[in-house]
Amino acid sequence: MLHYDAILFDVDGTLIDSAPGILNTLEEVFSSMGVDVARSDLGRYIGPPLRKSFGEHFSDPAKIEEATKRYRVSYAARGCHEGDVYPGVVEMLGRLKAAGLTLCTATCKPTDVVRPILEEQGLAPYFSFVGGASMDESRDNKTDVICHVLAQPVMQGKRVLMVGDRRDDMQGAVNCGLDAAAVLYGYGGREEVAPFAPVFMAADCKELTDWALRPVDEPSHS
Repeated sequence: MLHYDAILFDVDGTLIDSAPGILNTLEEVFSSMGVDVARSDLGRYIGPPLRKSFGEHFSDPAKIEEATKRYRVSYAARGCHEGDVYPGVVEMLGRLKAAGLTLCTATCKPTDVVRPILEEQGLAPYFSFVGGASMDESRDNKTDVICHVLAQPVMQGKRVLMVGDRRDDMQGAVNCGLDAAAVLYGYGGREEVAPFAPVFMAADCKELTDWALRPVDEPSHS
């Protein structure tokens, strides 16, 4: 018997190194809207909801929506193709699924945006449910996305682990009463996630997989 029956995965910085496409698109949008922002400052926006990120630069809700719309149009055309699956992800998902775990995503990318990316990268078949944000503000943060996934029939009665790389992933898990494991190869790093006391911090996919598949009578070491 394993410790968990299901695992929710963040996507950006956890399954896919999507930084090139996200940074290129953010830079394009900010430039088109007259915001001079150094590229080195944009990394903090990988992961959190778009509206939250644009809200740091625009106080007018209409401008935030305009920036979000411009981002999504550009990202759909180019940015979504500028990413690569992290080393070991395919093997990790294969081992976890073969062991009988239910796998889902929980990402702040809208579902309609993330599903084609997972298909293009060959990851879609591993997931029983693709959980993402809505295109509007009705489901626009990690806590809401996780709650949405947990409400699905496939998740009922399961012991669930959240896996991600940023504070939003860890906070969302806390808010929803889930254990969270952090991957340290993504965009957040140990200093960002440690305050949320994740049950495990993994240096790579193999380490995470080995830990997740340990028997219940084997102690956990982070």
